[in-house]
Amino acid sequence: MTATKSVFSVCGMCTVRCPIQVDVQDGKAVRIQGNEFSPLKKGLCARGAAGIALEQDPEKPQTPLIRVGERGEGKWKAVSWDEALDYVADKLKGIMAEHGPRSVLWSDRGGPFPDLHQAFMRGIGSPNYCNHDASCARNVQHGAQSVIGVGRKMVAYDLRNAKHIILQTRNIMEAINVAEVNAALDGIAGGAKLTVIDIRGNVSASKADNFFLIRPGTDYGFNLAVIHALIYEGLYNKEYVEQFVDGFEQLKEFVKPYTPEWAAAETGASAEAIVDLARQLSAAAPSVVWHPGWMVARYNDSFQVCRTAYIINALLGSIGAKGGLPFVNTAKEVGRKGLKKLVDLFPKPEEKRADGVGWKYPQFDGGPGLVNLAYDAIVTGEPYPVRAYLCFRHDPLMAMPDPEALKKKWEKLDLLVSMTFSWSDTAWNSDVVLPLSTYLARESIIAGKAGLKPQFFVRHRAQEPTFDSRADWEIICGLAKRLGLDPLAFETIEDLWNYQLQDTGVSIADFDAKGFVELADKPLYRPMSEITLPTPSGKIEMSSGKWAKAGHDTLPPYASPARPPQGMFRIAFGRVGVHTQGHTVNNPLLAEQMSENVAWIHTSRAEEMGIADGDLVEVFSVRGESGKIRAFVTDCVHPEALFMVHGFGHKLPVESRAIGKGAADQELMPGGLESWDKGGGCLSMQEHFVGVRKI
Repeated sequence: MTATKSVFSVCGMCTVRCPIQVDVQDGKAVRIQGNEFSPLKKGLCARGAAGIALEQDPEKPQTPLIRVGERGEGKWKAVSWDEALDYVADKLKGIMAEHGPRSVLWSDRGGPFPDLHQAFMRGIGSPNYCNHDASCARNVQHGAQSVIGVGRKMVAYDLRNAKHIILQTRNIMEAINVAEVNAALDGIAGGAKLTVIDIRGNVSASKADNFFLIRPGTDYGFNLAVIHALIYEGLYNKEYVEQFVDGFEQLKEFVKPYTPEWAAAETGASAEAIVDLARQLSAAAPSVVWHPGWMVARYNDSFQVCRTAYIINALLGSIGAKGGLPFVNTAKEVGRKGLKKLVDLFPKPEEKRADGVGWKYPQFDGGPGLVNLAYDAIVTGEPYPVRAYLCFRHDPLMAMPDPEALKKKWEKLDLLVSMTFSWSDTAWNSDVVLPLSTYLARESIIAGKAGLKPQFFVRHRAQEPTFDSRADWEIICGLAKRLGLDPLAFETIEDLWNYQLQDTGVSIADFDAKGFVELADKPLYRPMSEITLPTPSGKIEMSSGKWAKAGHDTLPPYASPARPPQGMFRIAFGRVGVHTQGHTVNNPLLAEQMSENVAWIHTSRAEEMGIADGDLVEVFSVRGESGKIRAFVTDCVHPEALFMVHGFGHKLPVESRAIGKGAADQELMPGGLESWDKGGGCLSMQEHFVGVRKI
């Protein structure tokens, strides 16, 4: 037996991408832990620790596959990598010759490595790079841009130095970012208060000083009442507002009717508790983090929920403050040179995007677009036909509502390619499956991470792939070579890394010590007076000038959410600490930890229907779609809501551990692809009602 060596790498079990170190013995990964030099403190969540089981799992694509039956029929021909890449490249050439490069669509899971993907799309001449964010964080991204002019990741959540943390549409203890969890726990240990606003008593709520169990869909109303209390009780930071905020008087007039007493009737929270919360926040200001959300594809007004979170932070003087939401730094802010961008190898396509972002919807950020709207171009051919779809580590049929309707939209595609390290509904319905190596068996491009101490980091390959899979750069550079995109046809990862590191003063050897290279010696907090905001007013905007120019009101009247029809519930879903949406449910280790989901039903509603805890029930949509799931009867969920963990209800025969376990929430959302928040762009996936009957 050879000696154990340690390899610094980056986890890939969710979109956080935690820094890890992997113990390798005889060429195989044997243990994973959090990077000891990072804020993870050697810790890792259950999902990250199960990476070895993913790498060794025989129930995943093991070689490139080309469909030989009908889509979704499960009939494949195993082929070599040369044959698979030749096939995809030839199909793309034919499609682009007939419909133009703009007819190619890409989507992925986002994260720190999109430069390579965007470069490929630019290289072929298509503007249609998208990621999954329409079903996740577009509302908070656009909420940030509408208030402070920059995206959500351009401010940090300084949880460790906070005096009060508010979690709303952010279940930090279950939708786990290990560094964030550690920082929040450190903040709480240092005396910070925790407030949780949710429709159920989640794990985060179990640690809260203040917990508000509110009626589903009333978050915007709750936030307006907090703003009312801060302003009319004189609890806001007057000096900060006078210096840095635009539109305060308009905001003050707008929230006048939204008193805490009004909110009590609307949300279920008491007026006294709302006022008391405002006073607690004022006492802790400016070291307050009202988290603006993460997965915010929920309600038709979730954009406004995110906006008002930023507005509350602004009223408290938290934006730009230590212990609040300080502005992060890139290499430029600390006097360093950033990575050389791969996307700059090619000119930006002049063609407008298929999803309408940037022209039909000029207020929206064109980076990852709105992939749900791009699907419409497949069906209508407007503004032009989309005929090829490359799906990278993304499962829209699991992540988007109404998967049967989505499959129908895809019928006109001439090519659907899935690049994936596990089976998924999307892969099963693809024309070509290209097996992506797991994060333990692949390198990735170097990524930059903005922060109080910005850094570069790299994913190293800890071991060779167990099966015939390839890294993302190998797949994309292989396609680039076949399509004549010579600048992107890198032969080795070292060539690619060295290209990125030009003029940075950093070499690839510099990553050996810790797996990342910090670009500053200590955290840099830039005072608000030194920040230039790219908003139309140059200030923090209570009413967005950019959105107003696009004809959209960012201080709209509150609309009370519809109550469920008699005997029905508003469907809600979320995360749990041992699973990442659907792709971990068939993992050998994680399936043992949690093999199926349950339906959270309030005790009073369950008694009305004669349902006991543990009973098997059928949950059905207004159109008749249904799923079987066990009831979890509890007082810790709002009576109007039926909650389940997302990612279950698998039907693929290749997933023996996951098949038939639990119910799939996305299948209970008929018409959901057409229901989206016009303010922020996200799908509105909790605007659906379901019934429940005992089996």
